Amino acid sequence: AQQTREAEASPTMPTIPTMPTMPTMPTMPTMPTMPTMRCLTFIFACGVFAAALPVLAASPATVFIEQMTSPEVAAAIRGGKTTIIVPIGGTEQNGPHMTLGKHNRRVEALSGKIATALGNALVAPVIAYVPEGLLAPPTGHMRFPGTITVPAAAYRQVLEAAARSFKLHGFHDIVFLGDHGDYQADNRTVATALSREWAATPVRVHAIGEYYDAAATGFSQQLAARGFTAAEIGRHAGLPDTALTLALAPDQVRSDLMRNAPPAGTGVSGDPRRATAELGQVGVDAIVTQTVAAIQKAARRP
Repeated sequence: AQQTREAEASPTMPTIPTMPTMPTMPTMPTMPTMPTMRCLTFIFACGVFAAALPVLAASPATVFIEQMTSPEVAAAIRGGKTTIIVPIGGTEQNGPHMTLGKHNRRVEALSGKIATALGNALVAPVIAYVPEGLLAPPTGHMRFPGTITVPAAAYRQVLEAAARSFKLHGFHDIVFLGDHGDYQADNRTVATALSREWAATPVRVHAIGEYYDAAATGFSQQLAARGFTAAEIGRHAGLPDTALTLALAPDQVRSDLMRNAPPAGTGVSGDPRRATAELGQVGVDAIVTQTVAAIQKAARRP
């Protein structure tokens, strides 16, 4: 009873309220180590580089500079394509069965093959305005409509200005390839003068006569060895001329007009009736092989 009274007399201690639980602090992200940072930077850089690859790695599948952009030409020169081929044609009559642009289309196609075989060359646009005879009175091919002529002095100035342009942009070997016989001496004159002027530089200009010799003389000899007659071979728009064009630019030949021998006075020397693309390919192969060898020899420095 005594204990009961003491318990009743003792005041009850108030319950201490429970302290609220503190919210959990978010975990701070772990800072990457230096090696990890370098790896991430490398991955990012690789991604940027890969995205740029289509722009950086795209190189045109052509050797013709008029089909390229200026930066593409500059990149090709830096990459070692320091030879520029200047194809020279002419706009002249070629009888009733072949177009006025025969020389231009042919020299362009052959120059492309030669540049590809060289591996270090590009091809300039074709020079189509060349000496073809006098105007008054008209001489040579100028007696036939469509033929275009320029004075020899003007022609040489065009060659010189083109060569100086190519030297400015970083080409080391400037090559003149002429598909017509009348201006071969002009090509040599300009090439010799500029090479002499630039003797203290790495730039040289070459007039490759072997190209024309292979087309005009060499191919005719090949045809003669196969049994074709001198009357068929001729000197202009005959068998060799027509066969080469059929092999390189067949759309320039009016085959339906080759069924009969060409009439006199039509501008044809020779008989193109037996010309074929297969026959022309024999000449094409010889021209490319001999011209590549001649360019390589001319470009060799002592």
